[in-house]
Amino acid sequence: MSAHPFTIVISGKGGTGKTTLSSLLIRSFIDIGEKPVLAVDADPNANLHEALGIKVSETLGSMREEAFTRKIPPGMNRHNYVRLRFRQVIVEAEGFDLVAMGRPEGSGCYCFANDLLSECMTKLEREYRFIVIDTEAGMEHISRGTIGKPDMLLIVSDPGARGLRTISRIREIATQLGLEPEKIHIVFNKFKTGRAPVDIGNETPIAILPHDPDVEAADLAAIPVSHIPWNSPVRIVVRELAEKIRSLKEYQIS
Repeated sequence: MSAHPFTIVISGKGGTGKTTLSSLLIRSFIDIGEKPVLAVDADPNANLHEALGIKVSETLGSMREEAFTRKIPPGMNRHNYVRLRFRQVIVEAEGFDLVAMGRPEGSGCYCFANDLLSECMTKLEREYRFIVIDTEAGMEHISRGTIGKPDMLLIVSDPGARGLRTISRIREIATQLGLEPEKIHIVFNKFKTGRAPVDIGNETPIAILPHDPDVEAADLAAIPVSHIPWNSPVRIVVRELAEKIRSLKEYQIS
């Protein structure tokens, strides 16, 4: 196993299907034998765990606040206590683990805590083949360095004009933060027959996820979206995307 997992950040306008893609991509990596996977929910309104069908009782935000306000156990310094609590926040599941970033609570400065979290993430990464990070629309976690510099950025957009315009804004922010253009890819989601006439450049999307009734049915039935049938249209396309990402990872290593 490589000591350096392949990190994928998924971003886009709200409501475009970032969490759906994240959860299905995690399941697809497991399907093709690329496990364990680390799932990171970096959206303060965390719901990746629901899409994956697991429960989360604690986030890094609440842990960080607690670790700097409560009395630490005798014989342990605060640095080691944060590292211990970080491990306890991780939710273990079949083929993957999940950690939810949550919101930083309180009004104090969290620079020291962020440094510790960054160190913990770096040490934790060595156990995984892929890391899939479901983010909010902005790139705050990358700019703060909390989740490091990803190997790939997937910008998810539906065919609508607002989603497509967001692609250019996220791409600009990512390149300003030092991410190479060749590591930035577009994924169209909820695609039916076409898209709005918005210029997003000449880049061919790395994947086009069709409108899939199975996704809507899972939502209406309160079933985790990652549990839709393995042969549903979207799941087939995402599995092909996982294969493509695996090939890119192997190419980069070689």
